[in-house]
Amino acid sequence: METTLLGNLFTLVMLTLLQAVLGFDNLLYISLESKRAPEDQQSKVRKVGIGLAVGLRILLLFALMNLIRYVQDPFFSLGWTGVVEGDINLHSVIVLLGGGFIIYTATKEIFHMMALEQDQHADRKPKSVGQIIFWIVLMNLVFSFDSILSAIALTDVFWVMATAIVIGGILMISLADRVSEFLQKNRMYEVLGLFVLFVVGIMLVTEGGHLAHLELFGKAITPMTKTTFYFVIGILVITDVVQSRYRKKLLRLSQQ
Repeated sequence: METTLLGNLFTLVMLTLLQAVLGFDNLLYISLESKRAPEDQQSKVRKVGIGLAVGLRILLLFALMNLIRYVQDPFFSLGWTGVVEGDINLHSVIVLLGGGFIIYTATKEIFHMMALEQDQHADRKPKSVGQIIFWIVLMNLVFSFDSILSAIALTDVFWVMATAIVIGGILMISLADRVSEFLQKNRMYEVLGLFVLFVVGIMLVTEGGHLAHLELFGKAITPMTKTTFYFVIGILVITDVVQSRYRKKLLRLSQQ
């Protein structure tokens, strides 16, 4: 009994750390998406969105524990030999669509920022609070899909996984406002954040292609590893820091 309890507690710690690490890109998306809401409601939107997502994550966990084989089983096959081949399952569809939507969102925001440089009066189409919460909850579920499946692979104890999800949600709620405030005060990092989100989308698309065993023109799609992902993010951060310092240096020289 004591050994089982200690094992469950150790698994809980591991799953909580997993939620924290995988929650970074989710938190970045939430911070950027919540900016579309009225300023006085942005904090509320983030907290309500994350809170609803946590509840739905637990429901998703319960459903996956009972229906996991249906999520993994292919329901459609692509057989265009030499062009595109694969076996599509529900898991791959969710990850592919989520990754594609994130790439679309990041690209749209990047072009919007470029338009602002050319036209200071350019404005984006506003979204209602309900729409923003809907997208935050939906994308939260997409981001959590793989982490839930990873959790199921580690343990079959429901309360351990549910507790890790709740702790991860509490951490996200406590950090969401701080991340948003940091991006608001340091607008230069907003561009970096969008490109990080773009890379996250690519990672999800490659993961979805791998899950579907997709082959394009005879070449299998391989998923972007976490090591590659963090390496790319590290390069983006270093590039941004160097560019920022170089810009400041040029500004000082021009003022002399």
